[in-house]
Amino acid sequence: LIKGDPEHPANFGRLCSKGMALGETLGVEDRLLSPKIGDVSVSWDAALDAVAEGFRSTIDRYGPDSVAFYVSGQLLTEDYYVANKLMKGFIGSANIDTNSRLCMASSVAGHRKAFGTDTVPGAYEDLERADVVLLVGSNLAWCHPVLYQRLAAAKEARPSMQVVLIDPRRTQTDALADMHLRIRPDGDGALFAGLLSYLHANRCVDWDYVSEHTSGFEAALQVADALSPSELQAQTGLSGEQIDAFYALFAQNQRTVTVYSQGVNQSSVGTDKVSAIINVHLATGRIGKPGQGPFSVTGQPNAMGGREVGGLANMLAAHLNIEDPEHRALVQEFWQSPIMAKKPGLKAVDLFRAVQSGDVKALWIMATNPAVSVPEAQAIEAALAKCPLVVVSDVLETTDTARWADIRLPASGWAEKDGTVTNSERRISRQRALVRAEGQAKPDWWIINQVAQRMGYTEGFNHETP
Repeated sequence: LIKGDPEHPANFGRLCSKGMALGETLGVEDRLLSPKIGDVSVSWDAALDAVAEGFRSTIDRYGPDSVAFYVSGQLLTEDYYVANKLMKGFIGSANIDTNSRLCMASSVAGHRKAFGTDTVPGAYEDLERADVVLLVGSNLAWCHPVLYQRLAAAKEARPSMQVVLIDPRRTQTDALADMHLRIRPDGDGALFAGLLSYLHANRCVDWDYVSEHTSGFEAALQVADALSPSELQAQTGLSGEQIDAFYALFAQNQRTVTVYSQGVNQSSVGTDKVSAIINVHLATGRIGKPGQGPFSVTGQPNAMGGREVGGLANMLAAHLNIEDPEHRALVQEFWQSPIMAKKPGLKAVDLFRAVQSGDVKALWIMATNPAVSVPEAQAIEAALAKCPLVVVSDVLETTDTARWADIRLPASGWAEKDGTVTNSERRISRQRALVRAEGQAKPDWWIINQVAQRMGYTEGFNHETP
């Protein structure tokens, strides 16, 4: 029987359907229980030596950018950290990216443009303190049900709270909404640009905040003012009355939180939409205060933990910038590493295209199944089929990705792991193993350390615990 922890400050014991079903994932059914080269079970030493030799020989022959890691929001933060450290600080390439790229890339870029770092400036408690909560491109009831339950309880306790759903579809979340704007797909950028213009015209700009804490306001306003009422209605698919009612609601309620998710992020103009949302909060000083702010909710269980330790191809640990020489020097000094990647590496989709083209010749996939989850699945499988070395670390014996692996490494399952994860509000949760690892399964951080040591990086990877 699985129960939530009533003292945990994020969920207070509430569980979603996945959480309630976690007990069904325990046991040995379908588990990969020993390392395998091809279909032959081998010792850990043999498997680790083969991985290390495969990556080392590829690097020696073709250079650091000929290898890559594709990692996952299912990893613990400690796993993410050593993988990032090995690739960027010892191999010397930034070719490490994550399935979190698929759900969070637009938000990461928007945060970095606005704040200089990929930092979410809010907490779950803000949703309960707000007078208005905007849900943009988010079916919170299905995709973040524990957070939805917190919001529903807050609205029941304080019925004056207004919830606005901005989504082309009618979803289960609509049951909580006081206003549903059935916006045209990708009309969000225009809606929030128009809101910026409205706020300025109606004297709602916090000029003290804007002058003290922001730059670029006039340029943003110029773009927003160029959008005529007819163009705004055409791009959003909303009537003038709907737009005016929404704008007035935002203008009149300082304590406003804008929650956005995949309907914003998974778009060819996702970064622009994120910027438009953040801009209206900056213009009105509604950020960094209780019940106020833009709030990105993530799509992977430890997407935030991975972002904190630089698990994306264009970042370094601690939200530092890989393009900044001073940031690179700071991380390299801390790691005492022999080399440091100097430019962003291949991002998820481009990474697999580089595998297909032959530019990446050795690929290590950890805790994810890209043959199912990455766009253009047939192209992903074709790339894996022609890659000279594919290593897969997973809990399962067989997945669509694992069947293309030359080497399979049995990783510990969720209940067998020890470390931390970080949620959307940047709260770090301690996770401890509940059961002994099945078969010969090992934690991901241990596997990465062992390979790094066999590649000659013993001093940088002599960790004994997570």
